[in-house]
Amino acid sequence: MSKMIPAPYSRATGIGALPHTDPVLACDDVLDVFPDFPYAPTLPDRGLLESIVFNDSAQLPGRLIREGRLLYDSTRDNTSAMEQVYLDFVEENFLPYSLDAAHASAFTEMMTRQFPKAQVLKCQVTGPVTFGMQVVDAEKRPIYYDAQLADVLSKMIALKARWCEHEMQARTGIKETLVLLNEPYFASLGSSVVPLDRATVKTGWQDIASLVRGGLGIHCCSNTDWGFVIGLDPSVISLDAYTTATEFLLYADAIGAYMERGGVVAWGIVPAEYKIFSGETVDSLYARYCAIRTQITKRIPVELFDARSLITPSCGIRFADRNGAGEIQRAASEISKRIRKEAKLP
Repeated sequence: MSKMIPAPYSRATGIGALPHTDPVLACDDVLDVFPDFPYAPTLPDRGLLESIVFNDSAQLPGRLIREGRLLYDSTRDNTSAMEQVYLDFVEENFLPYSLDAAHASAFTEMMTRQFPKAQVLKCQVTGPVTFGMQVVDAEKRPIYYDAQLADVLSKMIALKARWCEHEMQARTGIKETLVLLNEPYFASLGSSVVPLDRATVKTGWQDIASLVRGGLGIHCCSNTDWGFVIGLDPSVISLDAYTTATEFLLYADAIGAYMERGGVVAWGIVPAEYKIFSGETVDSLYARYCAIRTQITKRIPVELFDARSLITPSCGIRFADRNGAGEIQRAASEISKRIRKEAKLP
């Protein structure tokens, strides 16, 4: 079980990617909209190395980038590099697993900022399932299907997540941190087409949770086996509530028990895709969120729901310009303000 973060009381924050290419402007915009719960965004439009999986791949044994693809070079002996990951994991030697400006320009920039109002500072790294399913070996087989490589991946991601939280605390002075594992490939849980072994997924999660000292959450922007995800007891479950709330709410009793244990749900009620967002208004999205709130609080106390909820965009915002991304993020902030005012939250 990961450490639970302080109750956010329906504050708002963002998720992952922004369309910016200037990390200074990206951090300015985040801090302007989410001063209470800021996050270090990723900027995939700056180049290949800042896109998902690539941005966390610098320490991958056997890493090979060819024709815009991230590959695992299984034609060479990577034993020594893999053994080093195991040794570093056992010794909690996370310093070599840093993010640099080439892979994470906005994270680097955010570490130079001041956070006078922030309760929690959040960042995001690629989860081992998504990482391992995106990277293939010489036989074009996802490396997550290799038991040893899946094990190495979880330990490598654990070390990177530990470095991120340590860096956030050391550089900013904020004591409460949250690292979200970006796991869109959790959508394959239960799939017969792209099968995932639940025992492998759970063991990998436990590896990461054992090393991370602060909050550790999961973001999945597709429908998945929510019962399994809730059972992992992450600090935060971040979902695309705009699209998948109906399926998620089938687990209302489990969600209530999870919140009772201190878990937080980040309700991604604002569409991150601008074309969809432009067909909505803050009023319509607020009404949509209130419908979720009304439904689930038939089963759990409204005070618990409000205390253990966050309001967010549904996913990272990439397919928009800076102004469009700002509109999406401000919509999440406005919904949060309305709920907090209505419920008189602290």
